[in-house]
Amino acid sequence: MSRSQSPVWVIAEQTNGIVPNVCLELLGKARELGDEIGAPAEVFLFGGVSKEQIKLLFHSGAEVIYYCDSSDFENYQQEIYAETVVRQAKESQPQIIFLGSTFIGRELAPVIAAKLETGLTAHCIDLRLNQEGILEQIIPAYGGLITIICPEKRPQIATVAQGVFPSPEADTGRSGNIIKIEPPRGITTHVQTLEIVRKEPEGVPLEEAPIVVAGGAGAGSKEGWQEIANLAKTLTAALGSTRPVVDEGWMDLETMIGQSGKMVRPDLYIGVGLSGEQQHMVGISGAKVMVAINNDAKSPVFDQVDFGIVEDCHHFIPILVKKLKE
Repeated sequence: MSRSQSPVWVIAEQTNGIVPNVCLELLGKARELGDEIGAPAEVFLFGGVSKEQIKLLFHSGAEVIYYCDSSDFENYQQEIYAETVVRQAKESQPQIIFLGSTFIGRELAPVIAAKLETGLTAHCIDLRLNQEGILEQIIPAYGGLITIICPEKRPQIATVAQGVFPSPEADTGRSGNIIKIEPPRGITTHVQTLEIVRKEPEGVPLEEAPIVVAGGAGAGSKEGWQEIANLAKTLTAALGSTRPVVDEGWMDLETMIGQSGKMVRPDLYIGVGLSGEQQHMVGISGAKVMVAINNDAKSPVFDQVDFGIVEDCHHFIPILVKKLKE
């Protein structure tokens, strides 16, 4: 495999001064891939953070941090963020750029790719290098897994959701260089942030929950969905959903589990009224024990879980909740 000094980048964001776990997970993967080809792992960090957070990035594998901590970067502005990355990328020539599949990352990645006239693969569930050192980007599609490559254009850009990769083990002996990045001048911004209103999530966050209950279209109605929500409440579990549930308006988008949603790794996963579509199932591949409740004995979901219960969820869940409370 060829060796190259062109860096592997991770575009990192922060919320209330904290770098999200997905950025650390991607940094661990960037360091792993970089070690294979002799390339440094570098972080492009937007927003001011504490010295402890900077150390955490170095301990997780970063050799260089491009630090965008001026007031212009305090709030997310797509045009400013994208132009800043693009200008530095043209100078530093990274061969790979990773972004978390967050609300910011999902919007920023295609803009950066378009400006750099290169490719982008979204919602990857694995990343690896082939014998030529080209990044293989794995996504679920067409009922299986497909590999996408970008053989000619650079950088190769991919987004990945939190939980796909493990967090790297911290190496407290690592350090690196910080390069301060100033906001670009001479660009016209069409959007201005006037106010940020933060909505605190209710209950246990999906990505951190030891127990996850997820429901699908089999709930049948908003009233049926409340039965599933009651089961989650009884188990003190996080409540997740599938795409049809979000489309029906029974739950918000941030509860969706799957390829284009969140990845979860609970000790116990209970899927209610869902068929086992791959788009959802890739999001629970890290669960230790998986249980499905479905009234169709031939449902594909039963081929993918540890325990299956063939029963109408509207009959079964009230009985189960009663027994759990007893």
